[in-house]
Amino acid sequence: MNPYLNLATALACGLMAGVFFTFSSFVMKALGKIAPPEAVTAMQSINIHAVKSWFLPAFMGSAVLCLAVVALSVGKLNASSARLVFIGAMIHFVGCFLVTIVFNVPMNNALAAVSPASPAAAVAWSDYLVRWTMWNHVRTLSSLVATALLILGRA
Repeated sequence: MNPYLNLATALACGLMAGVFFTFSSFVMKALGKIAPPEAVTAMQSINIHAVKSWFLPAFMGSAVLCLAVVALSVGKLNASSARLVFIGAMIHFVGCFLVTIVFNVPMNNALAAVSPASPAAAVAWSDYLVRWTMWNHVRTLSSLVATALLILGRA
């Protein structure tokens, strides 16, 4: 295994864990305390800016790095270190990348179609807040566990 690839992958997963932890620990709670029209407007803005910021290359990069680690470790799974990095990379890829694509992004797209001033905004926001945050907890935990396994597998 390439120790620099493992290190870069662990750092990328750790970075993603930090981003998702921020949303799980206080951003979504703060948005949940304001009126639905303002919360919808704020989250719509966050979602627009997320894909136009350094978040997107970091997010995609962590997934690509994990796939590289998986590809390089799959033939060496008899070694405990290779198993740890393989499992860590798979956990991040599935629990972060795929969860985002399958759950969070469709919810973001549905929220983007909501007019914050409409009567439906409050219902849409209430559902979004609970479901999106739950899946974000999954992304946070997956990224954090992946980081730990990638570090342990490098030792």
